[in-house]
Amino acid sequence: MAKSKQSQTKRQTTKGKSTQAEQQAQRAKKKAADRREQADGAAGWVSERAGKWSLDGPDQGFMHAQKYFWNPLMDFYFRMEVEGWERIPEPPALLVGVHSGAPFVWDAWTIGIQWWRHYGEERPLHGTAHDALMAAPGVGAYFRKMGVLPAAADSMSAALAAGRDVALWPGGEVDSLRPWVKRDEATLAGRTGFIRLAIASGVPIVPIATVGGPDSMPVLFSGRRLAKVMQLDKIARLKVFPFAISAPWGIAPAALPEIPLPTKIRTAFQEPVTLANDPAKAKDDDYVDRKYEEVRKSIQRGMDELARRRRFPLFG
Repeated sequence: MAKSKQSQTKRQTTKGKSTQAEQQAQRAKKKAADRREQADGAAGWVSERAGKWSLDGPDQGFMHAQKYFWNPLMDFYFRMEVEGWERIPEPPALLVGVHSGAPFVWDAWTIGIQWWRHYGEERPLHGTAHDALMAAPGVGAYFRKMGVLPAAADSMSAALAAGRDVALWPGGEVDSLRPWVKRDEATLAGRTGFIRLAIASGVPIVPIATVGGPDSMPVLFSGRRLAKVMQLDKIARLKVFPFAISAPWGIAPAALPEIPLPTKIRTAFQEPVTLANDPAKAKDDDYVDRKYEEVRKSIQRGMDELARRRRFPLFG
């Protein structure tokens, strides 16, 4: 009898969270549509193209074809190590971490491929990317076949409501293009929207710690002033225009396609951060800030531990 009651309670809780997530997805969809309607010019073009997403990916045939590229890259070139699989909760979950590089953030892409190698078709993961990348011809199409969604509330809410796991890098370009001297800092850029998203969707957050990625393309300086002069924030929501050391260009804009340097990437999933079941908590700034710090500190602790294993300053 006790087990029956527990099972019933679990089913009711799951149903309640599912309804909560669906309501959040509908609200986010309407808000995103209104925002895209108001955008015009270059920003409108980017917003319109980025807004064309679906939950059809990842394309499994495409993923299988990709493994002949990604498997040697991860296993031999990046010598990647991944740990903490036992900490992953039941789906859906929001995975949150840091990443580096542009337009291909190798430490983020490798997490997605490692997830596919570990779970296969049974548990798809949707990565996320900046609108500018999702709108770019060629790059955006490739991202979509890999199951990537725009890093926007409507797409992520819809995926979570459908029971899919989502990986998000809240720091965006501020994080991915941080200077090399700050490569081991957990940079989430003070953006707390992911906490509100997780609360509203009723899902736990899994912090991801990773080191080594910034060594694949060391960023020399962020170029904030240059980005402001070029009005990149208005055009493509970019606040930086950094320069980096990259192959084959030498010192050049970090946005150029590059051959990554053979760094060693280490990644570890941390213990899940649970959140209040009350959707009203998403409007409680103090609570949101506390949970934001809990996630950031978890990532930082994990990065500190992984960084201590580094044998060489650049290649791991």
